[in-house]
Amino acid sequence: MRGLRVHYQLLPDQDEDLPMGCEDPAGEGQRGWEGAPATAEEEPCRLVLSTPSSILSDREIDEGRMLGRSAPTEATVSQLGPQLPPRLTQQPWHLLYSTGRDGFSLRTLYRSGARLDAPALLLIRDTEAQAFGAFSASAIRSSSGFYGTGETFLFSFCPELKVFRWTGRNDFFVKGDVNLLMVGGGSGRFGLWLDGDLHHGGSQPCETFDNETLSHREEFCIQDLEMWGLA
Repeated sequence: MRGLRVHYQLLPDQDEDLPMGCEDPAGEGQRGWEGAPATAEEEPCRLVLSTPSSILSDREIDEGRMLGRSAPTEATVSQLGPQLPPRLTQQPWHLLYSTGRDGFSLRTLYRSGARLDAPALLLIRDTEAQAFGAFSASAIRSSSGFYGTGETFLFSFCPELKVFRWTGRNDFFVKGDVNLLMVGGGSGRFGLWLDGDLHHGGSQPCETFDNETLSHREEFCIQDLEMWGLA
């Protein structure tokens, strides 16, 4: 004998028992299985430059890609912006130092720095047209020892954007004197170094960031260098 099938319909004032935390899945609360209210996705940090950069392009996409053709990767503001700490969202960055405007001198770069607790963005283009640099949570300055925080990172556009963040193995973030600026280190190797004349520099894999060589070569010649900071 076949069993009876029972059909029923909830009245307007009745509520069907649902699993705990799954009430009203499509209602105003937009709750999921855990019952947590949906939150708006956090807007990525945008890098806002007060003046155009000679190293970073402000174009979202290059013409070759728009036409579906392959094209060399371009260092763009939109690529680098989301890599910055979210607390820096929408804050305007000002050009503190530029070799094209201020000449090639590490001393001048130090004098151009903002207040000590202000972050700094270092952009470099070498004579082979490769772009790379560093973000420092503290102003870049002359010092007797290493300084900085775990927010410091290295990056390279060779050819695609790659970001190398703190590994936690040491705290050799930034150190500089009149003859040398270093970012990242360990075992006698520096993630990025620049000489006092800002004509030459180098990059090696280092323990601080576990980075790749930022340029095509471990030693490079600088064509353009910019340091950006917050007002």
